[in-house]
Amino acid sequence: MTDNGTPNKLIIIGSGPAGLTAAIYAARSQLHPLVIDGMQPGGQLTTTSDVENFPGFARGISGPELMNIMREQAERFGTEFEFDEVTEVDLSKRPFAITLSGGDVYRADAVIIASGASARYLGLESERRLIGKGVSACATCDGFFFKGKEIAVVGGGDSALEEAIYLTHFASKVSVIHRRDALRGSLIMQKRALTNEKIVFVWNSVVEDVLANPETGKVGGLRLKNVKDGGITEYPVEGLFVAIGHDPNTKVFAGQLDMDQKGYIVTHDGTKTSVPGVFAAGDVQDHVYRQAITAAGSGCMAAIDAERFLGEE
Repeated sequence: MTDNGTPNKLIIIGSGPAGLTAAIYAARSQLHPLVIDGMQPGGQLTTTSDVENFPGFARGISGPELMNIMREQAERFGTEFEFDEVTEVDLSKRPFAITLSGGDVYRADAVIIASGASARYLGLESERRLIGKGVSACATCDGFFFKGKEIAVVGGGDSALEEAIYLTHFASKVSVIHRRDALRGSLIMQKRALTNEKIVFVWNSVVEDVLANPETGKVGGLRLKNVKDGGITEYPVEGLFVAIGHDPNTKVFAGQLDMDQKGYIVTHDGTKTSVPGVFAAGDVQDHVYRQAITAAGSGCMAAIDAERFLGEE
């Protein structure tokens, strides 16, 4: 284990829209931030092939390209990056200690947590291969690309029903695939979905495989298994939205920061956490909006909050 000596003014954990925006603002304020990339530099947006709702890009931009531009902008103002993963933190005293998987220990007078959240997927190899090619976990991000197409949503809770209803604005047909014969969502969401003419339900079924269209290389159908009789059917769709929840990447902070029942970091007065000097931004504390632009906005807020905190010191 190597202690890197003199504490940094600010360490930012995570390099998605929230973390990189925080880095841009912090670097311009001469806080000389160090960004710990995590195992997925750029965050969830790097799995999105087309981003058309981020302001400033009239013709759209790919997720990886957008993240590269933001990273270059942060580097331009002096942000440093460390490609590693945080495995342990000590927020009990300042300077805070942050241990990486390689064994290095960094210390910081202030920390911004922007480690994001991870969408739960089904765990299929074909699903992983087709992410960004018809498989998505974000209807508001990708629904626009399925105008007039038949698509499917996996899940039975409020998230799945909300996604399905939203997707009816674009798709010609939305099939909700659920492993049970009754929904888990709230009664009001169930009523809205069950009475929507564009939504059909495939009960007692699970996705065994995501099938690619050999001509396009994108999603062309699903192989479904009936959990009651074991029957296998092929179900033609051009898109699959997985809506079985998200998990905030907060395990390493458990017991040191206030979190809600789902593990999201609780913030107050902007981006302040329960520990003075520690701030949180993006999907790690936002389970409502989960958009690149809202994450970027909260990253800006966190940098300003951190600057003011350090200034008052």
